[in-house]
Amino acid sequence: MTEKEKMLAGKIYDSTDSELVTLRAKAHRLSKEFNDLLENDGRRTEILKELGIAGDAFYLQGPVQFDYGCFTSIGKNSYANFNLTCVDCCPVTIGDNVFIGPNVSLLTPMHPLRWQDRNQYVKADGTATDKEYAKPITIGDNCWLAGNVTVCGGVTIGEGCVIGAGSVVTRDIPANTLAVGVPCRPIREITAEDALENHPELF
Repeated sequence: MTEKEKMLAGKIYDSTDSELVTLRAKAHRLSKEFNDLLENDGRRTEILKELGIAGDAFYLQGPVQFDYGCFTSIGKNSYANFNLTCVDCCPVTIGDNVFIGPNVSLLTPMHPLRWQDRNQYVKADGTATDKEYAKPITIGDNCWLAGNVTVCGGVTIGEGCVIGAGSVVTRDIPANTLAVGVPCRPIREITAEDALENHPELF
């Protein structure tokens, strides 16, 4: 397996591999270029295509930061507010009609718990590297991730969920659930009682 194949398969890989270094450098450069443009600049759409993000009917307010970009897919009518960070060392899949609040981080990387395994070491060629791996993130259709949410690797958020502001999601969240907290925990099911028609005080 190549180091990229190992990374995407959730195995220990070498992040200093030349193919991965080139992909990251491209994504970091394009993220900066995107962020430097006004939001009505058509070049921003071209940059997202150059990043290799799958999908073409979503909107990213910016600024954004992608580690690779090409391992992320975003569904139609999805939207991310200011300061989306997506460290997509494993696939990040965002469904249709997903609302992402400001300062949301989608973080797939994992590191060994023991420092003896986690600390950097020097390869035979003199390059410093470390042992790391990653786990995918999946966000279902029709979700809302409020501001300052962090989603960790290996998490699946089911369709129709609302994740409260400031939550750190470390475990799967079942569909149609309101979940909040650090760590994020389900509070209750979202039901028809939550329909706007049942809340005239909002009008």
